[in-house]
Amino acid sequence: MDPIERLASREVYRNNWMVVREDDIRRPDGSVGIYGVIDKPTFALVVAQDGDRYRMVEQFRYPIGLRRWEFVQGTAPGSLDGDEPEPAALAEQELREETGLRAQSWEVLGRLDVAPGMSSQRGWAFLATGITEGDHEREHEEQDMHSEWFTADQIDKMIRDGLITDSQSLAAWLLIRLRRENG
Repeated sequence: MDPIERLASREVYRNNWMVVREDDIRRPDGSVGIYGVIDKPTFALVVAQDGDRYRMVEQFRYPIGLRRWEFVQGTAPGSLDGDEPEPAALAEQELREETGLRAQSWEVLGRLDVAPGMSSQRGWAFLATGITEGDHEREHEEQDMHSEWFTADQIDKMIRDGLITDSQSLAAWLLIRLRRENG
């Protein structure tokens, strides 16, 4: 069977961080329909590790109305029109902005798809080591953010207790755990 074919597309909404579009489609069986898609720029997620500690940030997430612990992550505002920074450069920038940390060593952990049933957004997860501390450079929207170091056992407990529910952070933690198991 052929994949879904896009017949037409129209932009419904746009801001600096996303575009919502509605596509007219043809399914593999020939029937037609519509598909709503949220386009967002590539994101970078950073698991900063210093010895047996991992840095996380906590902030209020307006769409769900709750504060959540997550690994450092973000996109470059205004990069929807193809002028995106390289994922590694974005990762370095996000780590510095959100925590003030700098890293000497960077390793790609893997590729993550945010919500492939409704969004085109994809991202890269990185492990940052060789950490030095500095002052954060948070954006205006991040003024309520704070960050702390946690051990692996603390992170596992926070996941079990429902304090970490961000899907990208959970996926990155799985990649870290698999990396540790495989040496």
